[in-house]
Amino acid sequence: MQAGIVIGFLVVGLLSGAAIAYAIGAAAVLTFVVADNTRFLAVLPQRLFSQLDVFAFLAMPLFILAGDLMNRGGLAKALIDFSMALVGRLKGGLGHVNVLTSVFFAGVSGSAVSDAAALGNALVPEMTRRGYKLDYAAAITGASSIIGPIIPPSTILIFYGALMETSVAALFAAGIVPGLLLAAALMAMNAFYAWRDDHPGGAGVEVPRLLPSFAKALPALTLPVIILGGTLFGVMTPAEAAAVAVVAALAIGVAYGDLDAARVLASLKRTGVLLGALFIILCAISTFSYLAALQQWPQAIAAAVAGWGLSPLGYLMLVNVVFLVAGMAMDVKAAVALFAPIFVPPALAMGIDPVHLGIVICFNITTGLLSPPLGGVLLILATTVNMNYWRLIRATLPFFLAELGILALLTFFPAITLALPRALGLA
Repeated sequence: MQAGIVIGFLVVGLLSGAAIAYAIGAAAVLTFVVADNTRFLAVLPQRLFSQLDVFAFLAMPLFILAGDLMNRGGLAKALIDFSMALVGRLKGGLGHVNVLTSVFFAGVSGSAVSDAAALGNALVPEMTRRGYKLDYAAAITGASSIIGPIIPPSTILIFYGALMETSVAALFAAGIVPGLLLAAALMAMNAFYAWRDDHPGGAGVEVPRLLPSFAKALPALTLPVIILGGTLFGVMTPAEAAAVAVVAALAIGVAYGDLDAARVLASLKRTGVLLGALFIILCAISTFSYLAALQQWPQAIAAAVAGWGLSPLGYLMLVNVVFLVAGMAMDVKAAVALFAPIFVPPALAMGIDPVHLGIVICFNITTGLLSPPLGGVLLILATTVNMNYWRLIRATLPFFLAELGILALLTFFPAITLALPRALGLA
């Protein structure tokens, strides 16, 4: 009964145009009132504080700030030039550059939407100028942007780990192979399309010189290695690694000559705005989670799953459907915060590995950003490259299906995700 009430309030709030944080929070509080459970709201402030008072959350604002400083400090151009020097002379070289730059960008922003916007502005015009069709240039840009949130350091992995009390270091280690596997699949698809459609590229293409471009990109390339190495081998906590990333981002930007006081101030302001929006969402979701815990919704789901006779693999497939739809329609972190506390406990009770589950959910929900008809990456790319939205959906569909194939592979074969964390003693 109360589940129906909260869903009704939530639908009304979203249809009214309210921000999702306000819609979720208001729906939860109104459900307490309608169900005559207002006495439980007395402890809500304490619960909200306890939900936010998590050490792992400290890494998120620092990584957001580091990524923004790097974007403003000329890092994007350095990484693109180095990628061009490596693979620019291959057939379909700019497509390979697109994917490879997203791999490098994973250590910078960790955000699919940010990567799509940055590469949409930088690479799509260059690809069309050199003879690629706009459809293909935009499609591979959108597909490759999904790599960013999977390869660490990633804010979505930090967010999930802090929320569900899963080792962030283990999630970082588990995200490396799936991210690289996705990159390899996209480069293979690009090679096929380059051969089939005779894309530009080849020995005669002018590219930046390898050593100078490598020297300029080296500080940015070594930073993720330092962060990951320090985190995975226990030298630094994720929060300490994020602080190192901020200091390094400042130094790199100043060294490139593109970062001044005004841009640093703009980065601080943007980080503050993003952090405020994120914590409002967390407070709203915490209120909803409190309601879910009081009404024992996770236990009800576990009982229903037991009644359906689902195996752990069958339940994982159900979780995939839920989070894929959620990633298509909602902010990624909001979707994780809303649905993970409900669907994760039954999975853990069935013996599903928490690290494997975390990677499957995060991969799944970021793939939802490329899912028609409402994927966030599709929306931002259509605006960035000034392209018809439905035309973009049609162009990205083969890449979206390939990413679903990778998701299925990760779901059916947990060893792909868990091999590296286990080798490092993290899982």
